[in-house]
Amino acid sequence: MSGTHVSGQTKFAKTGVSGLDEILPGGLPANRLYLVEGMPGTGKTTLALQFLQEGHRLGERGLYVTLSETKEELRGVAESHGWSLDGIDLYELEASQARLKPEQEYTVFHPEEVELTETAQQVYAEVERIKPARVVFDSLSELRLLSREPLRYRRQILSLKQFFAGRNCTVLLLDDTVGRSSDLQLQSISHGVLSLERLGQEYGVSRRRLNVVKLRGATFRDGFHDYVIKTGGLRVFPRLVAAEHRRDGAGVVFSSGITKLDALLGGGLSSGTSTLITGPAGSGKSCLAGAYLRAAAQQGQRATACIFEETRRTFLDRMAGINMDLAEYVASGLIAIHQVDPAEMSPGELASRIRAEVEEKLAKVVVLDSLSGYMNALPNERFLLAQLHELLSYLAECDVVTILVAAQKGTIGPVETTADASYLADTLVLLRFFESQGALKKAISVVKHRKSSHEDTIREMQITSQGIRIGEVLTAFRGVLTGVPEYLGKSEDLIDPGN
Repeated sequence: MSGTHVSGQTKFAKTGVSGLDEILPGGLPANRLYLVEGMPGTGKTTLALQFLQEGHRLGERGLYVTLSETKEELRGVAESHGWSLDGIDLYELEASQARLKPEQEYTVFHPEEVELTETAQQVYAEVERIKPARVVFDSLSELRLLSREPLRYRRQILSLKQFFAGRNCTVLLLDDTVGRSSDLQLQSISHGVLSLERLGQEYGVSRRRLNVVKLRGATFRDGFHDYVIKTGGLRVFPRLVAAEHRRDGAGVVFSSGITKLDALLGGGLSSGTSTLITGPAGSGKSCLAGAYLRAAAQQGQRATACIFEETRRTFLDRMAGINMDLAEYVASGLIAIHQVDPAEMSPGELASRIRAEVEEKLAKVVVLDSLSGYMNALPNERFLLAQLHELLSYLAECDVVTILVAAQKGTIGPVETTADASYLADTLVLLRFFESQGALKKAISVVKHRKSSHEDTIREMQITSQGIRIGEVLTAFRGVLTGVPEYLGKSEDLIDPGN
């Protein structure tokens, strides 16, 4: 069984790295030489071992030539991921050890020149003996030291490339970028270049991302893609491109199960649209979003929520406390609640998780609670709206009802939000507190709804042990949205808490 597949006239070798072949055209064009570069700790060795593991799984012989690590160290890396290197040839070059011996003397040639020649000959002899279909050379740093001069080093890499040409062998060259930028000459020689980066964060785990710098003769998904290194190897999360998922949706109207709320929204929320529920802390945003999760499950639809600010248990307990228990739907699989730690998860991984819920589990309602937590998952705030826009566009193409929750600063009086995404959402629901007769009350209004006409009214909202109640229009008030309204009516105009 071959580890390559054919597309047109080109054969592609699968990498064995989850998500990477989706970025590439199904794999690396076979029988070519590739450069994998990055700082120490970015996962180059792990990626290379996955590449050889995939070849072995598909019946291709693999050779790992190591100058920088011992066989025992490589086996240790493999064991940490639960792999066995049985069936993969490991060849440890010892030229670098001889160079460090002071008693070793050369009389005619410079020591590095002799060792460079010997190193190349040993590699060539081992390849001729094994005749592998996949080769990993780790790393080029040793060859760079032996070459002494950039010209000689470039010639040696060209010689290496010429040697493998016509031998039906796909080669990965690993290179550390310690104390220098990328080697542009080496990149020009290689058929393709994969660049791995590790970005330190002020708090939380480091963020890693991959970039396909070039790939001759094949199309690939450009840009940076987040990835993680966990037990089992690298897992790459391809950058989400909404345009690749365009389809015609049914455009049905989704009910919340709360009659007056649906009326306020002109009938309900349309599939393929996004809704932003915004308001100060404690105004009922998460409860309102949870009501849509429950309504979806009651209609036999799958729904999923990613929550950032509170625990999964707290969210479920709160919904049960307002007579909207989600436990049975969670147990049946109709509702999935994911507790997200923004310090531990990259935005690419989050998008990948949501995509899996939509494409594999067919979720029709997605809740992100909250936008502040989503923003904290990003390393730089200026990328927030661009990535959010792509995610919302993707969910719209998949005919999903998306609900975003955004907390505002302040309680009574002027409020503000940390990131204004209101223009991205199709529907904007505004929740506010207002003071009346010595009590703090809640108000709800719909600011916009692109898919249908909606009420322009402001209604009272009450959250009790019996659920969410939407009252009549607050016609007797003036200035509700300011947080300090003037009451012009009678007390019976308000919701009676006893009923």
